[in-house]
Amino acid sequence: MTAPRSPRDSKATRERLLRAALDLFTTDGFQGTTTPTLASRAGIAEGTIYRHFASKEILYNEAYRESQRWLAGLVREVEHERGSKTPERLARLGRRLVVAAAEDPAKVRMALTPRDARFLDGHSRETAREFRESLQHLVATGKSDGLVRAGPADLWGAVWLALISFAAERVSSREWAPDHPQVGQTIEAAWEAIAARSTSARVDAPVASTI
Repeated sequence: MTAPRSPRDSKATRERLLRAALDLFTTDGFQGTTTPTLASRAGIAEGTIYRHFASKEILYNEAYRESQRWLAGLVREVEHERGSKTPERLARLGRRLVVAAAEDPAKVRMALTPRDARFLDGHSRETAREFRESLQHLVATGKSDGLVRAGPADLWGAVWLALISFAAERVSSREWAPDHPQVGQTIEAAWEAIAARSTSARVDAPVASTI
């Protein structure tokens, strides 16, 4: 008689599947990733996938949502840091994303530049919206302090994130190390792109010193 699976075993299997999904969906793409490949990477039988996720699409969406929840958590961390203004908070957020891109390229790629976004469902898009709104709130705080240029906070949040995503992609692809000079330059440029002209500030301190 086969012993019943414990909740701990079930959770561990689910986590292995999500890890496999991150690695494969961000390299081979959604259509290039098969369920046998996912099962092999996770070290399970193919049928076990369906005990946790009803379809490959659902697995893809859950991997994406986890990455978005992780992003939102990073924003909350810097929002709660006392004694810092928006430039320093955004710089810390950018550096943490860059360091994460070196440590876990697949997670950062899924979070910032997902392949096959057409397969994302409404729940996933809502989760991503929560992250964008958290970032927008951080930028809006800078506007209220007179540090961010005039204009909609969601626009400046998107501009800032586009530049940080550029640096994170270079790091995740091993073109740059996290302490590469151009990482600091890009983080600085991301702030300069949204800063009020009279309050523009340098934010290019070494990456490792603020993690």
